[in-house]
Amino acid sequence: MITIKTLDKTNFEGYTFVEGFPGIGLVGPMAISYMIDKLGMQYCGYIESDDFPPLVSIHGGRPLPPVRMYCSQKQKIVAIFAEFAIPLKMTYDLATELSKLIKSSNMARIISIGGMPSGASLPTDSDGDGNETVKPKNEKVFAIASSAKLEGDVRKAGMTLVSEGVATGISAMLLINAARSELPDITLLVPVDQNIVDPRYAELAIQAIDKIANLNIDTTELEHEAKEVEAKIREMLKKSKETHDSYKQVVDSSGPSMYA
Repeated sequence: MITIKTLDKTNFEGYTFVEGFPGIGLVGPMAISYMIDKLGMQYCGYIESDDFPPLVSIHGGRPLPPVRMYCSQKQKIVAIFAEFAIPLKMTYDLATELSKLIKSSNMARIISIGGMPSGASLPTDSDGDGNETVKPKNEKVFAIASSAKLEGDVRKAGMTLVSEGVATGISAMLLINAARSELPDITLLVPVDQNIVDPRYAELAIQAIDKIANLNIDTTELEHEAKEVEAKIREMLKKSKETHDSYKQVVDSSGPSMYA
């Protein structure tokens, strides 16, 4: 069972809904984490399920759910930040619940953030200290739109439309649900090297969002803090995996488990 809870009576009508659950290149979590910080977004809700790993996040000395909602009344934006990869079996149900929330709240549009395999390794360069850093080889951002009108907006923003292919995951389910209900939905896909996590992928995603939503987010610090952001995301997912594996071992030793 999946439950979405808000902490106050914030009216989300006209808001932009942004999601970027952990996936290839960790583009979504990195971009959303940075947006939350730079826009001063406030913790305003969370998602819970008995199928989630038994994980509690500690931030600023406070225990918090690992899948949280953050909002900005000034920018009229609500974002989902998740600290673990959503189990595949939960994709459909979670997307359905999110679509219900978006529709019932009369949100204006959906923007999903993700990565797509670039098919080639990215070149490296020196960061000035003799360390090798990754430089995105292809700085194009691809997009999938839920309607013909949005396709025009995407082209004007300088992004490349995906005309043929297959979309997967929560963003894909949100996209098809949005298309059915005629709700504007744009899925942004940043080409990434599958073997590398680099915050500059998130920079490309944020720049693309700026062209759509006019959030005016300065990404300068994202580039400067690349190593810190990458380390934070890696540690976050490592702890999630360790918690999941440890819990699975304990339950397996006593009987059947939902995590099997």
